[in-house]
Amino acid sequence: MLTLKHKKAGIGRRKLPGCRNLLRLAVCAGLVPAALFSQTPLTWEQIKAKFIAENPTLKAAALSIDESRAAEITAYLRPNPDLTITADGVQLTPNEIWRPIGGVYESPAISYLHERQHKRELRLANAKKSTEIAASSYLDQERGLIFNLRAAFANVLQAKAFQDNARLNLAYWDKELGVDRRRLETGDIAQVDYDRLALQRVQFESDFETATVNLRTAKIQLLMLLNDRTPIEQFDVSGPYDFAELKLPLEEFRNIALETRPDLKVAFENVGLAKLAYQLAVSNGSTDPTFTMWYSHNPSFANSLADNTMGGSISIPLRIFDRNQGEKARTQVDISRNQRLYDAAKAQVFNDVDSAYVTIVSTVNLLRPYKEQYLEMAATIRDRVSFAYQRGGASLLDYLDAEKSYRDTRLAYLNLIGSYLAAAAQMNQAVGREVL
Repeated sequence: MLTLKHKKAGIGRRKLPGCRNLLRLAVCAGLVPAALFSQTPLTWEQIKAKFIAENPTLKAAALSIDESRAAEITAYLRPNPDLTITADGVQLTPNEIWRPIGGVYESPAISYLHERQHKRELRLANAKKSTEIAASSYLDQERGLIFNLRAAFANVLQAKAFQDNARLNLAYWDKELGVDRRRLETGDIAQVDYDRLALQRVQFESDFETATVNLRTAKIQLLMLLNDRTPIEQFDVSGPYDFAELKLPLEEFRNIALETRPDLKVAFENVGLAKLAYQLAVSNGSTDPTFTMWYSHNPSFANSLADNTMGGSISIPLRIFDRNQGEKARTQVDISRNQRLYDAAKAQVFNDVDSAYVTIVSTVNLLRPYKEQYLEMAATIRDRVSFAYQRGGASLLDYLDAEKSYRDTRLAYLNLIGSYLAAAAQMNQAVGREVL
């Protein structure tokens, strides 16, 4: 600890900046722990906002929506016209005066393919539907990544709870050892009994070190998801490590899931895309004529005095054999396939919600008696057996068993809360938004 002392008469207020400079030097020299200057613990909402803003996987997924919007421009483009220039009358053999290009007549022509049966509109509708699917797919990917983030966040909270519990157990045992040391000095207990109690401290130290390592590992996983390079010592999160009773019935969770699950929306939109693809296949089976117009600086056969002539033509493909039959059949089958996939996705939604609901109900049913009865009972038994042992009313084995029973009960409770938080994250993922 760094202390700054001064005499009342020797140092006035004008010397205080110098004291602050000394404190800065002490920090730079490492005399003051860096953990004291760690950032404010982040809440879940702050962690989530930071994740959405910084996660590279989500950023890459968002670009797929922009790519799909760019494809809409391509889908609605008209066919380019064709320009053809024909040269006729090149002199190949010399006559009286040989001028090979003197009598050449140029004839430019322009042609354009006219698309019928709303092909451009249907291509645009397909592209827009693909953009909707890309947006829903992004939300579905975000849903999965947010679930991983929520699980990592809960792991940090659980590791912190375990570390706090291990610290409290170690402090409690040190306090008990202090009492037993005085009993040993007064001859109230034997040396071997005190040694057995002191040896028990190894287990508490091991629990604390294991909890510390697990907390650092959990923070590393969370920082990786956030794409954050903050030192572990300066990174922390905060949030309630507790459970809550379910306030909504199972049917309500199902209805929310049917309205918000993005993967279900993707399956539904794929049915619409398949129907649009069938309409486009039918349209592509229609005939598209090509219109051509040309100009010629060449006498017409019909009128020898006409040196400048214009003409036009229309080319109509005869769709006798190829009327796009295969693509029509394929897209029609694809409609049925996507409808079946939508039914499967809907069944999966019910399965996810029901599984998460049952898990939460079961976990809450186990947690409720722990919070209302078992924790207090285990603490009371430990304190009473400790009181009796210090006064010779209980054996050392009874005392150690009571301590172990308290630790096991407390750890079981903390583990159950971790299971509840994991199940809550699973329910949020199952319904498509945060409900717990």
